[in-house]
Amino acid sequence: MLVSYRAVGGPPGMLTEGNWRRMTGKLQTSNVTNKNDPRSLNSRVFIGNLNTAIVKKTDIEVIFAKYGKIVGCSVHKGYAFVQYLNERNARAAVAGENARIIAGQPLGESF
Repeated sequence: MLVSYRAVGGPPGMLTEGNWRRMTGKLQTSNVTNKNDPRSLNSRVFIGNLNTAIVKKTDIEVIFAKYGKIVGCSVHKGYAFVQYLNERNARAAVAGENARIIAGQPLGESF
């Protein structure tokens, strides 16, 4: 799995805690990771080489939540994006998940 990030500060319209959805009493992350706002790119983590037949959105959220508040998570065939509130959390996630094996596939990182 390949993990990388791009980040920047907080523009108007950026995903925030206020954008989280409440479902069944738990905070849920958005399915959107704000790819169109260049100021939020540094807080967005790319996860590649992901076996999405086995690994689901909730799995990604559980793995990456320990690095900070996740405001968005989108999973696609073979890859995912996790949007954090800030760049520091994204950097920590990339550093912390390097070489991790998930569903039999190794995690790598790229900047």
